[in-house]
Amino acid sequence: SDLSLYGNEGLLPARWQLRYSGKPLLEQLLSFPTLLWLGPQLGLDTHTTMELLCLIGAALSLAATLVEAFRDSVVFFCLWALYLSMYQVGQVFLYFQWDNLLLETGFLCILVAPLTLIRGSRRDREHDRVTFWLVRWLLFRLMFASGVVKLTSRCPTWWGLTALTYHYETQCIPTPLAWFAHQFPVWWQKLSVVGAFFIEIAVPLLFFSPLRRLRLGSFYLQVLLQVLIILTGNYNFFNLLTLTLCLALLDDQHVNFWLRRADELWSWLCYLLELVVWALMIVGTIICFDLQLDTTKNGISSRTAFTFHQFNQFLKTVTIPCVWIGVLSLTWEIITAMFRCACVSGFLKRFCGTIQWTLFAAATAAMFTVSLVPFTYIEYDSNARLWPGVRRAYELVDQYQLVNSYGLFRRMTGVGGRPEVVIEGSNDGVTWTEIEFMYKPGNLSASPPVLTPHQPRLDWQMWFAALSTHTQAPWFTSLIYRLLQGKKDVIELIQTDISQYPFHQQPPAYLRAHRYRYWFTEPKADGSYPQRWWRRIYDEEFYPKVHLGNTFLEGMLNHYGLKDKSPPRRMSNTTLVWAVKWVRSQVRGVPAHILIWTLIVCSAIVCLLQGLRHRSEHTKKSSLLHRAPMTLSDPTENESDSDNPENQNTRKRETLQRKCARPVGGPQTEGCCEQSLANYYRGDIKKVRFPFISF
Repeated sequence: SDLSLYGNEGLLPARWQLRYSGKPLLEQLLSFPTLLWLGPQLGLDTHTTMELLCLIGAALSLAATLVEAFRDSVVFFCLWALYLSMYQVGQVFLYFQWDNLLLETGFLCILVAPLTLIRGSRRDREHDRVTFWLVRWLLFRLMFASGVVKLTSRCPTWWGLTALTYHYETQCIPTPLAWFAHQFPVWWQKLSVVGAFFIEIAVPLLFFSPLRRLRLGSFYLQVLLQVLIILTGNYNFFNLLTLTLCLALLDDQHVNFWLRRADELWSWLCYLLELVVWALMIVGTIICFDLQLDTTKNGISSRTAFTFHQFNQFLKTVTIPCVWIGVLSLTWEIITAMFRCACVSGFLKRFCGTIQWTLFAAATAAMFTVSLVPFTYIEYDSNARLWPGVRRAYELVDQYQLVNSYGLFRRMTGVGGRPEVVIEGSNDGVTWTEIEFMYKPGNLSASPPVLTPHQPRLDWQMWFAALSTHTQAPWFTSLIYRLLQGKKDVIELIQTDISQYPFHQQPPAYLRAHRYRYWFTEPKADGSYPQRWWRRIYDEEFYPKVHLGNTFLEGMLNHYGLKDKSPPRRMSNTTLVWAVKWVRSQVRGVPAHILIWTLIVCSAIVCLLQGLRHRSEHTKKSSLLHRAPMTLSDPTENESDSDNPENQNTRKRETLQRKCARPVGGPQTEGCCEQSLANYYRGDIKKVRFPFISF
């Protein structure tokens, strides 16, 4: 779709964003960081360079998925630079919060991932938990801000707890399950809003709890929220990315042993404290939202039992303490990592580990400090109290999208009905035919699609355009103009299968657009489902009737600068150009969500086969390991042979087995234990070290 959106004949050509002034390449990269500046050096025009960068990014992503060696800092740096290059020229079609989130997450991957392509080793590094802490901090900023802005926006539907009675039918592209979720009774929808506030505002405070089960509980609540959003709405990769960030709340013990219980006194005290915390949070939620059983409606009644002023005071009270919680948590991770460095055997390894710890701890502290600026946007007074030096540092890195502010679903739209723009075409100006999009609502009988993780950028912008006038969406005039010209690339944004486009044989002579109000249909009185998914009523004219050469259309094109002022850069007929065109021709006509899911399924199958192969190899090694002691002499048969190497190996094996049977700082997996035994038995391990207890 990059060609359709940003090509020379697309809606917003990317080359308009690049001003070739003859400056040195490095200076251009620093002033406007995008790899598209390399196009002329490669003999490519701008949109072909964009396609090349997309192909390189897709290839690297696929390689990192299938090959462990490619999950490397260098690869993640390349992926981050490629997406940043697209973001810089993406204009309104790429300015979404999840694009910012992907860029910030991608940069964190550079710090978290090992540097194996250069160093050649994937062993755990002493500073790993320091950099990985930034992922947890990003998740906290995302979720906490998303909950807070719903109330600071003063949106009456969020304060009245009725937002979800509108959300399912007014979101950009709902799924089929959204229709069923919309039919739930009002008391359940209001209770669901209370649950969303609980998960987004209260639960994120547990992300930094020293009690691991509180973190695990917060993990499962976040997963529950994201899965429900995925089932009822098409929000591309955003929720999948958030689920990935949630993995920062887990630890190896939970991943490997699924909360294996212990009977020590300390464990029971932790259980008691965790139950007290959860009980206080639940009681606080009941009080804040006045939850009561409603026997007359066989449900639970709820209302917001606090005022905007009280919530604002709450924000002023907790914002700065949240920052200090982050400071203390990060300080703990840095100090424990320092002690791990000090415990490394060998002067050279200890020295190199200390150097790495210093560099990555400094980078982590810098990222945390800079992130305080967008985080404190949720509360003005707290933001004003930040040190000016922190603001200056944030301004220096702002163009690289390293840290961002978040706050999804700030206000609920479509309270009076879902606004939807419908474009109509005609050859004679009398008989009009609606132009149906592949994904957004239009046809009343068409089922809502399932698109995750694909985001149809044009369909999303059509949703935003319907919320205001066409003057607030200049690209809409460009869309009308390209459709009147019959540009195939733009038509493919509406219908990948050109034959489904009503004017595929000849462009329409006239176009216009009207705004309608859409609602989900209701079940019939007998409980059966209706034949149509939607109902609608006419609202108003959105865009007047125009044709090529129309005075209004020409005026709008000139006003927004949507007409080419200079011819596109000519590209050379090189092998690289031919290769890009060939790949484009192979995927043309394939719906984007089908292409994405094909790659995902194929990658999953390959990874599964690799896992089965490794498991088979591990089983063979374990079988050989269990048979190995049979060749040893029984140490009880001849105590005088205590110095015999075979007897020493047997005693080593028994000692290590006893150590593995009682985990220190978290249980070890059976596979890890057997591997350690195998290495120790071969003499590959001179000393056994156990990890620190997880904070």
